[in-house]
Amino acid sequence: MSVRVANVGAVSPVRRCSRSACGKTAVATLTYVYADSTAVLGPLATYAEPHCYDLCAAHSQRLTAPRGWEVLRLAPDPDTLGPSSDDLEALANAVREAARPGPDADPTELPEGMVEVGRRGHLRVLRDNS
Repeated sequence: MSVRVANVGAVSPVRRCSRSACGKTAVATLTYVYADSTAVLGPLATYAEPHCYDLCAAHSQRLTAPRGWEVLRLAPDPDTLGPSSDDLEALANAVREAARPGPDADPTELPEGMVEVGRRGHLRVLRDNS
């Protein structure tokens, strides 16, 4: 008995448009509010949800709803598109935590094969001596 293995490509981490035969990158998320007969089209959701549909720019612009339904288009706030001060502070804290030496580490000890060639403040310039 032989087993055949198909060549399967890696799945792209980029979210794609939910419309069939469309492979473009998703830019918006569509959600239906059945109780209000409303289709809500907003910025791309942080996580892919099972009852939401990701749409590319072309399909999100041409979106129509069933008769009697309302389409609510939520435009993203341009001020919130970039990283916030909280995001930057969290990143800085993560970098500080990762750079903190362990409890038994000697701060003056250099990695094996490295030589200090310069210093500016608390920063050191190292060169591989091998």
